[in-house]
Amino acid sequence: MSQLDIKTGEGSIILTTVDDLLNWAKSQSLWPMGFGLACCAIEMMATNASNYDLDRIGVFPRPSPRQSDVIIISGTVTFKMAERIKRLYEQMPEPRYVISMGSCSNCGGPYWEHGYHVVKGVDRIIPVDVYIPGCPPRPEALIGGIVMLQEKIMKEKNFEGERKEG
Repeated sequence: MSQLDIKTGEGSIILTTVDDLLNWAKSQSLWPMGFGLACCAIEMMATNASNYDLDRIGVFPRPSPRQSDVIIISGTVTFKMAERIKRLYEQMPEPRYVISMGSCSNCGGPYWEHGYHVVKGVDRIIPVDVYIPGCPPRPEALIGGIVMLQEKIMKEKNFEGERKEG
């Protein structure tokens, strides 16, 4: 083998499972829809700016739930917004994932005790895959949450093994 073949990997064979291939593809092409409700949304927008370049880890923000596979809930969730969040979540195609960003969406934040209008965590409305703590969390924390979601997706089972009769 020449040195060029070793560097480019030509002639190599990669063995993997369909599960691993699908999980790799899903994890490396996340299309989040941001649902910014308060100050955490500013940090979410900063994460999408050129300083952090989410494209390099396969994240491309989308404006519509029908084009998204991840929804990032950032900020205070009120009871009036709860129905809209659930509707947006239901409009997303499967598989779909949820990132809860910030103390307010995680558990109600500083409003949890005396705020009659605040949901005590978005997980009471829709299932959450990754929680990002902070008030507000820094863009680096959101990137860390996205990487955690990618790792979670890599461990999913897409197909169940066939049972052998006999």
